[in-house]
Amino acid sequence: MEFTVLGIPCLGLNGGPTFKHREAFSFQIATDNQEETDRYWNAIIGNGGTESQCGWCKDRWGLSWQITPRALIDAMAAGGVEAKRAFEAMMTMKKIDVAAIEAARRG
Repeated sequence: MEFTVLGIPCLGLNGGPTFKHREAFSFQIATDNQEETDRYWNAIIGNGGTESQCGWCKDRWGLSWQITPRALIDAMAAGGVEAKRAFEAMMTMKKIDVAAIEAARRG
């Protein structure tokens, strides 16, 4: 079946019980702010999905998603102490809290 995720064309095949979903295949959504992060997270979790750690969740079909605010991506790209603090803050989270990541980055 053909479908689109955030403007990206995808093709899905039904592998039946022989080929099950694995976490090696996942979607990542880079979000611009907490509102967008919340919207995607809540849409997946609120529709039969499950939370995990560090911005990861699974939808009701078992597909893995990582909802990643650009604030976290930028903090990790900064490297050094900023990245370390942001990473340590992220490790305590399920859904990413943008304000907490920005505060950790600042120290």
